Amino acid sequence: MNYSIFDILGIIADFDEELTSKSATEKNMITAKHLQQMDRINFTVPEFSKGLDWLNVSEELSLDKHLKGKLVILDFFTYCCINCMHILPDLEAVEEQFPSSAGVAVVGVHSAKFLNEKVTANITSAILRYNIQHPVVNDEGAELWQALAVSCWPTLLFVGPNGQLLYSVAGEGHREKVIAFLKVATDHYSGKLNKSDLPMKLEKDKIPSSNLSFPGKVAIWSSKQCIVISDTGNHRVVVTDLQGIVKHVIGTAQSGFQDGDSDHAKFSSPQGVACDNNSIYVADTGNHAIRQIVFEANQTKVTTLAGTGHQGTDKIGGKTYTSQELASPWDLVLSKTPDGNTDVLLIAMAGSHQIWVYFLADGHWYKNVAHSAGTCIRFAGSGLEENRNNAYPEKASFAQPSGLALSPKMSRNTLYIADSESSSVRSISLDNCKVSNIAGGERDPSNLFAFGDKDGKGYDAKLQHPLGVTLLGDNLIVADSYNHKIKCVDLNTGVCETLAGTGSPGVTVNQGDLKLCQFNEPGGLSSDADKKLIYIADTNNHAIKVLDLEKKSLYQFPVVFSVEKDVSVIVRKPASKVEAETASSLPDATVKISDLELPLHVPVCLPDGHHLNTDAPNSWKLFSFDESGLKFIDLLPSCDRKGELKTMSKDKTSSTHQVCLHLKWPCDITPGSFTLGLKLQIFLCLDEGGVCLPPKALHFKQIVNFVS
Repeated sequence: MNYSIFDILGIIADFDEELTSKSATEKNMITAKHLQQMDRINFTVPEFSKGLDWLNVSEELSLDKHLKGKLVILDFFTYCCINCMHILPDLEAVEEQFPSSAGVAVVGVHSAKFLNEKVTANITSAILRYNIQHPVVNDEGAELWQALAVSCWPTLLFVGPNGQLLYSVAGEGHREKVIAFLKVATDHYSGKLNKSDLPMKLEKDKIPSSNLSFPGKVAIWSSKQCIVISDTGNHRVVVTDLQGIVKHVIGTAQSGFQDGDSDHAKFSSPQGVACDNNSIYVADTGNHAIRQIVFEANQTKVTTLAGTGHQGTDKIGGKTYTSQELASPWDLVLSKTPDGNTDVLLIAMAGSHQIWVYFLADGHWYKNVAHSAGTCIRFAGSGLEENRNNAYPEKASFAQPSGLALSPKMSRNTLYIADSESSSVRSISLDNCKVSNIAGGERDPSNLFAFGDKDGKGYDAKLQHPLGVTLLGDNLIVADSYNHKIKCVDLNTGVCETLAGTGSPGVTVNQGDLKLCQFNEPGGLSSDADKKLIYIADTNNHAIKVLDLEKKSLYQFPVVFSVEKDVSVIVRKPASKVEAETASSLPDATVKISDLELPLHVPVCLPDGHHLNTDAPNSWKLFSFDESGLKFIDLLPSCDRKGELKTMSKDKTSSTHQVCLHLKWPCDITPGSFTLGLKLQIFLCLDEGGVCLPPKALHFKQIVNFVS
């Protein structure tokens, strides 16, 4: 008998039904019998097409070569799918219990929903962002998806040692079922399994380090004159001043779920941030929790407000604090109860496709329902993944809401939502709770494929997986993430137009035309209405960008980690490889110990059309090349080891500039030769347009001979 894929899926459905309400022993016997049947049928899974892009491996994999003799789990996923993200911990648990040495292999088969997701570079970014460490193939044409009649994301297909299809599981929440099946299958095929390693080469080992890693969201902390960044890939929150100097780093840069001070607290892929006078509220997405960072006089403390640390399934809520389970909160904004008396957090609950509310104090919600502090409840959304608008918020539906912006009560009194999977921007009136369309999507609430890149009004406009929104006057600014654009919706006319971006991923900063600038999946936005600035979390470029509407320019916001907790420890480190190889040698200097000071004239060549940004935190710092330099630096107080750099003079006879520093030393220094390093960190601006650039580091080597 010739079996079709639909015949096989029918047999698998019957097998699943037979497992219902059986004991563990009975399930094992039924599973063993099912495996024998699938061996007899021997429906072979098609081979991967040649020439596909493979990630996390050093060569293309083959079912007939590398994977022959293994139990293979094919994970059909797309990286925008929240459900696909939810099963990643399940796959990690499988890989830990059944490693390659046990004859089991997990292979991700990326089958894109959006056009942007077909780009291998974007899949690579997602692999890095979610720390996926198994092989992934970009099935750009969805050939395997179609051949095996896969119908939803995520779907796991189990393949036997001879390439035969064994089993299929769709959706999330099946960890125990998967592990139970693998236990029986590894026993069934124990003498046939190939336990050799796969040719792994992880993407995370191929990229250079960066100050930021996939920053998801950004917020202006107005009361503190600071910028708050969700450094999502580094599992931390970074706070800078308006010049980009880092003032606080909260989190250890390792994924985890732990309260405590800034050096010990742990987050997991944090996204949205919101600020009040002394606190930052964090949507700790990977931990399915809401966290609070409180800045006290001498301490920064992180506490968990809601969430258990594990993904929840509750779609109603009503419990308090950490007893209330949540599902992938992606963004949040501070708001008030309808009577204006109580502070609340409005939360984009991407995992349950809803909008929730958290009460920061006792208060009354709509219909005058009272809730105590710490209560977290559903505000809008049925929990179905749809694009359904409705006058009743609980009957409306969202599709992975990922960005929020709030218009205050004295203005429009509206919550705006970047509803990513429906590729639309939605709104909830906080006067009557009506859910409406603003831009993108379409009228059919079940169609989540109405995406594109088109300016227009209402449903005629087309977006692709928008992740962020912010308000600037009567304009709603949208991070049209998968179109790599920033768009603007005029809230008076309803027209949505491209503000910046070419539509192709890249890093180009064009000062003449914002539409020639490039982004790479921008995910978060925050606006400064007074200065007409839009801060952009340019996620896959690992950067924060600033769009200046008055100057019609775009520049990269510098993030400078210059806060040194222990200067003496840091400066005693010998020169790094980069410092040693790039250092320019200055002329040797011979001085008398009694002089106590040596003027150092350091030449600096600026590129044509550039000048020093004197408003930026330009600085100098000494470091050492060898033991003699370490001894000299140890003699200096910390104030003489580094300092600010305010000006540089221009040599009249050349294009070279000079920095003049005064090297000081104590009177009890002994005669001898010392080799010192000098690091200049300078910020430059373009002469035309006044656009400021990220910092540039210059290294110099200076030998000083001290004589009596």
